Amino acid sequence: MFITLYKVSKFIARFFKELFMPPYEFKEVIKQCYDVGVRSFTLITVTGFIVGWIFTKQSRPSLVTIGATSWLPSLVSIAILRALASLVTALIAAGKVGSSIGAELGSMRVTEQIDAMEVSGTKPFKYLVCTRVIATSITVPLLATYTAFIALLGGYLNVAQNEGISFTTFMQNAFDPITFIDFWATLTKSLVFGFTIGIVGCYQGYNALRGTEGVGKAANGAVVTAMFLVFIEEVIVVQIFGWLR
Repeated sequence: MFITLYKVSKFIARFFKELFMPPYEFKEVIKQCYDVGVRSFTLITVTGFIVGWIFTKQSRPSLVTIGATSWLPSLVSIAILRALASLVTALIAAGKVGSSIGAELGSMRVTEQIDAMEVSGTKPFKYLVCTRVIATSITVPLLATYTAFIALLGGYLNVAQNEGISFTTFMQNAFDPITFIDFWATLTKSLVFGFTIGIVGCYQGYNALRGTEGVGKAANGAVVTAMFLVFIEEVIVVQIFGWLR
């Protein structure tokens, strides 16, 4: 366990060391942002809408019993913006993006493409790892923000169906209890989640064992480890911003 922690720490330190050193692979970063963000757009949209709709539908009966359905927009917005948006986005990204990165780099390691890049004088770590971690760190917060608004849209449609509330009134009630710290907390969590998903996927793939079995283990390890760390980081960040409130 301690050996693994040492290797991971060394891997992360190498990332920050090479991050600010030339060459700067801007085109590859943009390409990876497209792969992480745009190709996850449909899945994020559908999932975010369903989360908002279902959460609102499940919360409404409890508020109806105490005659507090007017609180529903506020309840939905607090739950989505403070927790659900960033967490759901991170879990989807860990499953889709993390496994993809782990499998891609793992196959390159197994087929000795990374070794060939090192022999040819290029910097495979800079090109393969740094670009992907930067891309996930940028796109996951953007996707989380988008997920929040899509989930609120799903919540609004459910409320409008039952209460006949207007979109303007719903949004006013939804954002009334939200503070600036809530936005910062969501963005901070999403940034941490994105970095974690990228660095875990790259570490698993870059250090994959020889053979086709290593590719599968790299992809599976990237998903499981990233999801576990996301939950741990969720608890830590929520606690920190809870003190700030």
